[in-house]
Amino acid sequence: MCGCGQPAPRIGGTALGPGPMFGETPLVLVETPEALAECAAQLSRARVIGVDTESDSMHHFREKVCLIQISDLQTDFVIDPLFVPDLSPLAPIMANPAIIKVFHGADYDVVCLKRDFNFEFNGIFDTMIAAQFLGFPRFGLADLIKNWWGWTIDKKWQRHDWAARPLLDEHLDYARGDSHWLPALRDLFQLRLARAGRLEHVAEECIALQAREWLRPRSDPADFYRVKGCRELDPVGLQVLRAVYRLREREAEAQDRPAFKVLPDEIMLEIAFRRPDSLEALTACFRRNAPFVRRYGEALATAVSEGLAEEGPLPPPPQAAKREPGLRGPRAERLMGALKDWRNAQVTDSGLPPIAVVSNGVLQELVRVAPKTLDELAAVPGVRRWQAALYGPAWLDIIARVLGAGPAPAVEASDEADAEGAGRRRRRRGGRAGGRGGAADEAGEATSDAVEPAL
Repeated sequence: MCGCGQPAPRIGGTALGPGPMFGETPLVLVETPEALAECAAQLSRARVIGVDTESDSMHHFREKVCLIQISDLQTDFVIDPLFVPDLSPLAPIMANPAIIKVFHGADYDVVCLKRDFNFEFNGIFDTMIAAQFLGFPRFGLADLIKNWWGWTIDKKWQRHDWAARPLLDEHLDYARGDSHWLPALRDLFQLRLARAGRLEHVAEECIALQAREWLRPRSDPADFYRVKGCRELDPVGLQVLRAVYRLREREAEAQDRPAFKVLPDEIMLEIAFRRPDSLEALTACFRRNAPFVRRYGEALATAVSEGLAEEGPLPPPPQAAKREPGLRGPRAERLMGALKDWRNAQVTDSGLPPIAVVSNGVLQELVRVAPKTLDELAAVPGVRRWQAALYGPAWLDIIARVLGAGPAPAVEASDEADAEGAGRRRRRRGGRAGGRGGAADEAGEATSDAVEPAL
């Protein structure tokens, strides 16, 4: 490879040579369709491959996958989709269950690769999940590599703009390091998981992970509801927030910057509450020399005026997942507390993190359904087969014990009844000072685009 700090040679599909920490393993930088075809042909014969990605979400308006690193036992490939946007030759490899794809913390990688390249996944093994089920106190990839091979990864490139070109030697060494060690880690963890009797646990978790999808649409007219705190705005404040949000999106796209770097959510919310419709009013609300006032002051005042003048209904807020009828109220709280106490004891005894025993989401479903038999418990959403077999009898005993005292469980008849009760509670709490209240039912909950955890 060329000297450190210099651009790597732009050689599509040609080995650039081994790095100092990777033994004799060559690095191949894939930048042409022909090189990608050769790469895919080699990988299709592999038994196990390590996979990782680098994206640019911290630097650009519309994030994208900028590099895909894939390592078999012979070669570290760094594939550049900015040079080779058609990655369809890799699709059969990702979908083939006979080729094990080893990721570390695969949630984000899987959903981004599905979003950008329409890949389907089978045969995933996640070393982060495995490390959690082995009870490792530190399960970041850098920690695992340091523990097993004594190599310290330089983390300064974690927030690098991976869309920037050219790629330097240090960029490539960092990138390949995230896939190079994964096949070996998988072999180590397979043996330890088998000895601990948790191999099938991890396999089931990885099967669930393969089904993850990118949940947030690229553009949604109701996106302004995602601003935290918007539910406290009245309808006029929501109109102003929508207008300011539109301005931010236009500026962010024009500048190709993440929207939060153009105007933070908390500033937009404050503007929507206070509604300064002139530059003078805006500077009275904020420091005159605030960067966003200097850059966008006139435009923000115009957006506020447009929001105040808008007529017609707002778009409906994003709908939260519908809550199914089930156990609610004080008895549900007691049952949740008892199940969490049980989990805490399991964590203490086993040394596993809570997520490797049972997640809060699954506990909430157990409380909602309050199953009475193992068959009912196995049908509870989110409950894994290994959990039902290992913990099912204990859970049923706790449920029977907690719900056996007192009157029959209160069962919610409908989501409308729950929403009405929530509305009454919000009205009793009252609005915030300065007019920040009275529209909770109008705005609804701000939703999150974060991918749910795999466990």
